[in-house]
Amino acid sequence: MKKWYLYVVECSDGSLYTGITTNIERRLNEHNYGSKGAKYTRSRRPVRLLLHKEYPDRSKASIAEWEFKKLKRKQKLEKINE
Repeated sequence: MKKWYLYVVECSDGSLYTGITTNIERRLNEHNYGSKGAKYTRSRRPVRLLLHKEYPDRSKASIAEWEFKKLKRKQKLEKINE
């Protein structure tokens, strides 16, 4: 069974982008160098990883992503710095 990860990156403009993946390294390379990175991050390269958390399945990772995205920026930064 694949492990899923919630990840948060900081874009070059200081904005935050949150996503889920099964491979953090591959996804960061896609955001920074590839054409498969999110449209949002393509114009805000480079991105750097601030946080990643492991989840047992896609469902739990998706729920965590949804909950994280609902937070205000200040709350997100507090979670990242925990």
